[in-house]
Amino acid sequence: EHHTGVGKVNLFRKVQYSLLLRRREAGKIRAIGVCNFYPDRLTDLCLNARIAPMVNQVELHPFFAQTRAVENMKSLHVQPEAWGPMAEGKHDIFTHPILTELGRKYGKTAAQVALRWNAQRGVVIIPKSTHKERMEENFNIWDFALSDEDMAAIAKLDLGRSEIIDHSAAETAQFLN
Repeated sequence: EHHTGVGKVNLFRKVQYSLLLRRREAGKIRAIGVCNFYPDRLTDLCLNARIAPMVNQVELHPFFAQTRAVENMKSLHVQPEAWGPMAEGKHDIFTHPILTELGRKYGKTAAQVALRWNAQRGVVIIPKSTHKERMEENFNIWDFALSDEDMAAIAKLDLGRSEIIDHSAAETAQFLN
């Protein structure tokens, strides 16, 4: 660890988290959430922190399902929350043939099907939109449920990797700092 600098990064994160814990214990904040913690880091944090985070916000959409990560979060009692639940418009998510076909079946849009899929997996979804009609549409996902067969069909769209951001790339770390 000394040569790679990983120890320094982990120490920095631990100090940041301990500051959040102190603020929570002082009643300044009600809950702590983290973002982009992969299963190994989230597990380490949950096993070693006095108070585990309540939420882990990660990229979750039909093309990057992160099923094992979601299961890990649930086993640690950390709520999965999707950032980019619409894949930032990639993969023609709004017109994707499978999502569109399922939308027709349920009388919904492809976007509503994608949101419902994540919601049925127990994922909190906060889709981004500046258009009032889309915001209203995004709320209208609670009057139907996808069948197990349809959930499985959507799960097959998973590429197993992000095409939005590579968190292991040095350029990403530079961009985020």
